[in-house]
Amino acid sequence: MEVLTSRILLRPVDRERSQRFYRDVLGLAVYREFGPPEHPGLVFFLGQGLLEVSGTADGGPTGPLQIWLQVRDARAEHERLVAAGVTVTREPRLEPWGLIEMWIEDPDGVRIAIVEVPADHPLRRDQR
Repeated sequence: MEVLTSRILLRPVDRERSQRFYRDVLGLAVYREFGPPEHPGLVFFLGQGLLEVSGTADGGPTGPLQIWLQVRDARAEHERLVAAGVTVTREPRLEPWGLIEMWIEDPDGVRIAIVEVPADHPLRRDQR
C-alpha cells in the first residue's frame, strides 16, 4: 500500500460545537470547507495529516479514537487551554520515555494528547 495522504474523520455529537473547539480553542487552521453552507464540514491541518470534522454521531463519544498533537511548549498550551475552559484530564508532566505529555478532551470526550519533545530527546537528534 502506498499511502499518499491521510485524514482522521471525526463525527461529533454536535458538529458546530466541535468545529468551534478545534478551530477557535485549539486554533487549528482550516484546510477547506465543504458541503452546504448551513451545515459545512471543515477539514483542519493537523501537522502532517488532516482532521475532518463533519456530519454528526448518533450519540455519545465516538469510541477509542485518540489524537496526538506535538506542540513547542506543553506548559504554555496548558495555561492557554485552562484559560479557555478546556477539560484537562492530566496536567503536563515528564514521562519516563522522555516526552512531556498533557491530556485534554474535546467536547465529546475524545482524548487528545498534547506532547512536547524536549530538545535533548532522541526524536530531536539527527538519526543518520
